[in-house]
Amino acid sequence: MVATTPALTELYLADETAWLDSMADLIRSGAHAELDYANLREYLQDMAGRDRREVESRLLQLLVHILKWEFQPGKRSKSWKRSIIHQSYELRKDLESGVLRNHAEVCLSDEFREAVQEAAAETGLSEDAFPAECPYSLDELLMYEAAE
Repeated sequence: MVATTPALTELYLADETAWLDSMADLIRSGAHAELDYANLREYLQDMAGRDRREVESRLLQLLVHILKWEFQPGKRSKSWKRSIIHQSYELRKDLESGVLRNHAEVCLSDEFREAVQEAAAETGLSEDAFPAECPYSLDELLMYEAAE
């Protein structure tokens, strides 16, 4: 017997993973009329938003550490280098999706401005010490090598 939409709504609120399994089962069986469309739409929008925020966060962290690396060479640390390597690696994986890559391209300049603010706060340097516009393309950031 196929669950009713009210039961699926209750399941969505109680156990999201079980609800996802139920949605997948209904799709697999072709029971599209039984799908919990309202919550499915909300869930998919939330997932897309989380993915975008993840890209923004990783891009911001990568930019902050690159700025600190380049503008405070006397204070370079292994943790900055590890962060640059890790964030660029994770971003490359995230951006295999064309939609997320497009999002990264669109938000790059905003994330750069935020990164300048954070780098200035962390380094004690003036924001004016950093470039006014992002000097890196997305591809340059993804392949950045923190050379000593």
